[in-house]
Parts: sequence; structure tokens; C-alpha cells
Amino acid sequence: MVIRYKKLIFVDTNDNCRAPMAEMILKRKFLTNPLTIESRGMVVLFPEPLNPKAEAVLTSNGYPQPSHIAMQLEQEDINNDVLILTMEDKQKSLIWETYENAPHVYTVKEYVGESGDIPSLHGQPLTVYSQCYTELELLMRKLVTRLNEEEEL
Repeated sequence: MVIRYKKLIFVDTNDNCRAPMAEMILKRKFLTNPLTIESRGMVVLFPEPLNPKAEAVLTSNGYPQPSHIAMQLEQEDINNDVLILTMEDKQKSLIWETYENAPHVYTVKEYVGESGDIPSLHGQPLTVYSQCYTELELLMRKLVTRLNEEEEL
């Protein structure tokens, strides 16, 4: 039986870079089953805006004034019709350790049939942020294909 997800949440460490970039990229794609698409962080101490380098990369790729405020992943975010995709395997493990009944948690790469993490960009130059955007764009295309194929089953 195929689960029909109603929401997809991207999760990274503090919800100010990789996860919101993935969220914004996916929101521009066509899904046969519209989903609520959000991002959250594992450790959000205050409502921080989008990382300036991530914002610059998104702007240079045609996202007008990308805005985002970081939010903590909460138990209320998790249920049976929510797909959670993390940037790193350690975040997936931490969700399983921290939250109850989190049945649909995968890394982004794992869910699209690849292996490895999308590494943290903290302290990296703008060029690395741009490379991450390119990687996320390719992964989001694969994700759309998988989600749309599941919808057809």
C-alpha cells in the first residue's frame, strides 16, 4: 500500500539554509498530488532569517526576495501522512531518537535512491552554496519523479 502524503518537511540542523532552499526549489515543481511543503530545524534557538549566502544563491537563480524564518521541528509536525526528508543521516537518527511515531523519515538522497549526506554549508564560501543549490535542484527533480510515480500507483 502506498502512503498518500499530505505534507513534506525538509529538516536540517537549524532551518536557515539547506532545508529552506530545498523547500523553495520543490515548491516551484509540478506535483500531481499537491503537498504542503515546509522546512524545520533540529536546533532552532530563535526565529532566524535565511542565511545571507543561501538567499544570494536563490536570488541569482530567479527566486525574487526569498524570505524564510527558521522553525523548530515539533512533535505536532509528525504523523502518518507526513514525509520527513533530512539533509544528513545523523538528523534522521536524531528524529527517531527524539520524537515518537516518526514512521516516514529518510534522508533526501536515500529517498531518491542515492547515498550520502548533503553536507553542512556553515563557514563555506558562496561558490559552495551555489554548488549545493545545483545539487538540490537535481535532487528535487528526482524527488518530483518519485512522488509523482507513487501517486500513479
